[in-house]
Amino acid sequence: MDNRIRRVVVLGGGTAGWMTAAYLGKALRGTASVTVLEAPAIPRIGVGEATVPNLQKLLFDFLGLPEEEWMPECNASFKMAVKFVNWRTPGEGEPVARRINGGPDHFYHSFGVVPTHDGIPLSHYWVYDRLRGRTDAPYDHACLREVPAMDALSAPRWFDGRRSAPYAWHFDAQLVADFLCRHATRRLDVAHVRDEYVGAEFDARGFITALRTKQGRRLEGDLFVDCSGFRGLLINQAMEEPFLDMSDHLLCDSAVATAVPSDSATEGVEPYTSAIAMRSGWTWKIPMLGRFGSGYVYSSRFAEQDEAVADFCALWGLDPETTPLNRIRFRVGRNRRAWVRNCVGIGLSSCFLEPLESTGIYFITAAIHRLVGHFPDRSFDPVLIDRFNHEIETMFDDTRDFIQAHFFFSPRVDTPFWKANKELRLADGIQEKIALYRAGMVVNPPPTHDEDTVYDHVDLDFRKVWTNGNYYCVLAGLGALPDRPMPLLAHRPDSVASAAARFAEVRRRQRELVTTLPSHYEYLCRLHGR
Repeated sequence: MDNRIRRVVVLGGGTAGWMTAAYLGKALRGTASVTVLEAPAIPRIGVGEATVPNLQKLLFDFLGLPEEEWMPECNASFKMAVKFVNWRTPGEGEPVARRINGGPDHFYHSFGVVPTHDGIPLSHYWVYDRLRGRTDAPYDHACLREVPAMDALSAPRWFDGRRSAPYAWHFDAQLVADFLCRHATRRLDVAHVRDEYVGAEFDARGFITALRTKQGRRLEGDLFVDCSGFRGLLINQAMEEPFLDMSDHLLCDSAVATAVPSDSATEGVEPYTSAIAMRSGWTWKIPMLGRFGSGYVYSSRFAEQDEAVADFCALWGLDPETTPLNRIRFRVGRNRRAWVRNCVGIGLSSCFLEPLESTGIYFITAAIHRLVGHFPDRSFDPVLIDRFNHEIETMFDDTRDFIQAHFFFSPRVDTPFWKANKELRLADGIQEKIALYRAGMVVNPPPTHDEDTVYDHVDLDFRKVWTNGNYYCVLAGLGALPDRPMPLLAHRPDSVASAAARFAEVRRRQRELVTTLPSHYEYLCRLHGR
């Protein structure tokens, strides 16, 4: 008896819906129909979306779409890191341009690989030297070869296509959704129904059998994927799966955002996302050709919307009366289960964390990938469902804890918001990681790879979304150093002495990249045909 899934219905378009539809359309190889039910869109301001490096491997490579094809369609640029500005000091009273372009208080959370020496990450030799007063070089500049190139606004690629460092992307999310819609409907036979969802039908087991629309359609399916955003029309409303609020870990629940024109030819295009600390949260800056997307992510407990708008517009010199703004209220947390019976939530309908580490698109692509890895037949084996839910829960909770640590370990206590973050409790899992870090040990050791081939690596072990290099970039960047060096180094004096040559090699590579890489602006102009 043929018990395979024959019909998949995706509720909602946007980036989540069209990424899901395109991926499933390719993965199922024409053996099941894929239909997207999407309400007529209300145009929104493109405020920019930032990603993490595995997007190309997880999605676009799978779909057979090279960067040269999709990036120009989506006004995409490169992202090599998150640059944290004013997370250690208030920055009040400084000129805005100096405050956001560097000043004395900034550090990078880079995608770059921390070199090893004698089998130990170079980060631990840096701690050894720093705690003994042998170096005052910041962690990122001492250990990561790509940092001066980012300061110089260089591209992460040479014109011949070679990569100098791992990178992710910035783009207009609506353009990506439109591009994937065209790709899925034209090349993968995905059906696109433009209509509004009004209700679901169920069988005796509580499984969804069909979706009803405002225009009287009835879309039958075997598997339903909810990409309806924060409303969770299927997973939360129809299936009544509870949403677990986690505002006791992360205080920000609102944002105000817009697109800001920029003179890329004169100012260049930064190859990183900026995260600029504010009185009651932080502001993102996502650079693209001709403009940058920006938004102030804040806590409504500590700032009224009008106050947030005023602070945000003052940062960029905008007029709050005439600037078109997106005003957003979001829920922080995840569904108790991402997959319930024959309904899977993906994207905002499943889980959401504030965008500090650009995890929104990653959560989507990782969930799609794992859905295909656990793809069911019509018996919907609970083993597959439970395993999928466990992996999504692990991925989300690990990321939630890592992001909370940014606020918890920031030394800022100059406003009620920053003080309140110090009073929140860290989850047990990250307390264990912080204890290892404090003891001078490696935190979540990454897989071992050759430094020059790691750029194509995709790690799908959700227990290690954030590894040693991530923790050292952020915690050392915030000024929270280990209490002591790795004890093993006391038994390797020769390695400690010879590490100086490894640091010198990092500096040599830094100079090489700065002098040979094209500017990010030049590379994008060529890529986009401008």
